[in-house]
Amino acid sequence: MGIRTSFLPRGIVLVAFALALSRGAGAEAPDYVLGTGDLVRVGVFGYPDMTADVRVDEFGSIRYALIGSLTVAGRSTREVEMALAQRLADGGFIRSPQVSVLITEYLSRKVAVMGEVSKPGQYALTQRSKVLDLLAEAGGVVTGMAADTATLLRADGSKFDVDLFALFQGNSEHNPAISPGDTLYVPRASQFYIYGEVQRPGTYRLERRMTVSQAISAGGGLTPRGTERRAAVKRRGSDGIETLVDVRGSDFLAPDDVLLIKESLF
Repeated sequence: MGIRTSFLPRGIVLVAFALALSRGAGAEAPDYVLGTGDLVRVGVFGYPDMTADVRVDEFGSIRYALIGSLTVAGRSTREVEMALAQRLADGGFIRSPQVSVLITEYLSRKVAVMGEVSKPGQYALTQRSKVLDLLAEAGGVVTGMAADTATLLRADGSKFDVDLFALFQGNSEHNPAISPGDTLYVPRASQFYIYGEVQRPGTYRLERRMTVSQAISAGGGLTPRGTERRAAVKRRGSDGIETLVDVRGSDFLAPDDVLLIKESLF
């Protein structure tokens, strides 16, 4: 039987997309420098036939009409614009050229999104990308399957726990900037099992600080013969040994708990 759950607050994916789109599709941040694999669109004002999409090759260079090869790796778009304009002017091709360079694909800086997202994989990173932007690009978290805490694995080996509840509620502390080589991992949500005298026995998503009473409610409530007073949990300890523990309605469940609801004696 599949996991039943309501997951995070409704509209999270829409929030992620809205916030990402609100940043606009504008140009890259001023301090972004070009690298191998980036695709740039070069244009010269007044010369539409000179507009071209060129990719930075493995040597860090681009090839452009009239001037041939130009090394661009490690340079900003502004620096490349000046270099192209200088080449065009020095070659006598165009007097006082006004050159524009726009990055259309950021492939020199990649990050990975893994786990319970709609489109896991590698994504090109813009200089100002943050966790929320990356989640939006990956199609958002998978409703009903994703945990409420993600992990940002930094390229330097450090880790940062991202509270997805706080993130989607606008907490900027859980929306850090992403750096090249980072990996964002959204794990599968913890779950628990309930069987016995409940309306809908099965497997369910374990919510934060979920009590026995809340778990019974998730399972559709008690049957006419069931009682909460005789509930018990089969729980596996750190040593791998399972124990059966009597629980009350206010007790919290742990991941992978098996909750047994027994018949009333009366």
